[in-house]
Amino acid sequence: MSQNAINICWLRRDLRLHDNKALFEALKAINETNKENQNPVLPIFIFDKEILDKLPNKQDKRVQFIHNALTEIQQQLLQLAPNNTSNIAIFYGNPIEIFEEITQKYTINAVFTNHDYEPYGIKRDTTIADFLKTKNINFHTFKDQCIFEKKELLSGMGTPYTVFTPYSKKWKEKFEDNMLDAYPTEDFFANFLNEKNDKQNILQNLPKSIISLEKMGFEPVIQDFPSKKVREDIIKNYKENRDFPAIEGTTRLGVHLRFGTISIRELAKTSKNLSEGFLNELIWRDFYMQILWNFPHVATSSFRQQYDLIEWRNNEEDFLRWCEGKTGYPIVDAGMRELNATGYMHNRVRMIVASFLTKHLLIHWQWGEAYFAEKLLDFDMAANNGGWQWAAGSGCDAAPYFRVFNPSEQTKKFDAKLAYIRQWVPEFSSFAYPTPMVEHKFARDRAIGTYKKGLTKE
Repeated sequence: MSQNAINICWLRRDLRLHDNKALFEALKAINETNKENQNPVLPIFIFDKEILDKLPNKQDKRVQFIHNALTEIQQQLLQLAPNNTSNIAIFYGNPIEIFEEITQKYTINAVFTNHDYEPYGIKRDTTIADFLKTKNINFHTFKDQCIFEKKELLSGMGTPYTVFTPYSKKWKEKFEDNMLDAYPTEDFFANFLNEKNDKQNILQNLPKSIISLEKMGFEPVIQDFPSKKVREDIIKNYKENRDFPAIEGTTRLGVHLRFGTISIRELAKTSKNLSEGFLNELIWRDFYMQILWNFPHVATSSFRQQYDLIEWRNNEEDFLRWCEGKTGYPIVDAGMRELNATGYMHNRVRMIVASFLTKHLLIHWQWGEAYFAEKLLDFDMAANNGGWQWAAGSGCDAAPYFRVFNPSEQTKKFDAKLAYIRQWVPEFSSFAYPTPMVEHKFARDRAIGTYKKGLTKE
């Protein structure tokens, strides 16, 4: 058992030291109450077996991304206090078992972490909080992933918003510039590390090695991940360029927002004066997080529950062709091939392929949602669920069920020169390319008829 009590900062979807609310509060608490403590704050990360064991691909690029981010954090900590080998503690296991282990090893004042809005995360945190309470250890959580959360924005009736436009209007009305101020974690680090006492150590001494991917049953992946540099030129021209997949019109920052390697506050601050269109995308992100938190049933069923009565075809052979990018519709196939090869798909194309699966093929949106969850680097449950339910018409702020994207018309509008299609489907104009697996007008009429029948059931 450690002689000195410490605070734990549990990192999850906030893999950075800069502008991290939970880390700031953990350091602040020590600064205010126990500055002489030699080991005041210990950051930890848990590779959660409950999550990792369900990943089918043992070369999962997201696990590699997390490992890379943790390595970067470790290097930053070692640079801050090289003589004291300040570090981060990395664990692999079930979170409750890890906390049982940690509480045996250390005397802990409190655990600090940032909010999670997903059903599993909420249940996990409740379990951890209850366990820590038996040890007289406080469990503090904070808002860090979004600007507004939970029930911070409510309608005039005092209920959560379920339509984006009024939500966005209220978001902008309630927004204040100081909400984007960074939490000065660096100031607290500097205060501790500049103490005259040479034994002062901001973090617990730990081994310099991080658990390997192999020890967790995964294989290393060679992957060029998107840069976390914020391109102001792209943000400035976002509204004009965002819908064209052949050009560099989007930031590719989704994976960094997903795992918190960049701060939502800093990104919003940069975009606020450059592009309302880009800021609206960040507001959509807040919107879907509050939908998931206020209406957790969306994780397992339709937001508009009458849509659960639709009789889906759910043809497995058709689904496989969609997954492999062999539908005979080049814009759809390009998107799926891009996803399979890179872990990324352009935003406009995501809408096209989702509409095709749910409307042309009448395959349940949850099949597509699960496939994206497996493949996307930037997979986020709230946004992924919200996007798929929007495409299917079953979600909040949904498009009418009779809106069915025409892949050919979408191509004419957003890839008129076929540059994107040529990149991912080079054989599209050859005899080797398959004919469309379903004719558009037939598929549209079938979808509208099926939806109408399902939605009129008692």
